[in-house]
Amino acid sequence: MPILPLFLIIFIGVPLAEIYLLIEVGGAIGAIPTVLAVVFTAVLGVTLIRIQGFSTLQKAQTSMSQGVLPATEMLEGLMLLFAALCLLIPGFFTDAVGFLLLVPPLRALIASYFVSSALMKSRFNVGNVNGNRGQGDYFEGEYEDLTPEQQHARNQARLQQHRVIEGEGKVEDSDQTRK
Repeated sequence: MPILPLFLIIFIGVPLAEIYLLIEVGGAIGAIPTVLAVVFTAVLGVTLIRIQGFSTLQKAQTSMSQGVLPATEMLEGLMLLFAALCLLIPGFFTDAVGFLLLVPPLRALIASYFVSSALMKSRFNVGNVNGNRGQGDYFEGEYEDLTPEQQHARNQARLQQHRVIEGEGKVEDSDQTRK
């Protein structure tokens, strides 16, 4: 989507929608109840964001302690920040957007969509040093998932295959020295 229409929607469309909704709600329930409703939604939203923010932070710390990149949790944190901004802006339209972002399953769904979308883009946009997208170098190799104990045993076996002859600084293969 081009950037100019997006800015027009954000900076002109959203305030117009807010003004329209405030006038309509104020005409239906009165000015003071409308102002109280806007203040109440802001206070309630900030309270809910604080609770969910701590929960998201704990999930991110758990992911990091397990050695997993907390990408989804980081995006959820950004969405909570955006929700807080929406709830602090006076109006009912932005409050609706803010409260929608406070629904954890919806927020997790949006975050996982963005994470998977970013992963797919990164897989297909691998470029080489010259910046040619999609024409990157491919490397073949083998991968073996080892526990730390298995890795230690493999390293010890490799060390036993080589022997240092003192004084010469050479490494001999143990098979050659046995012959």
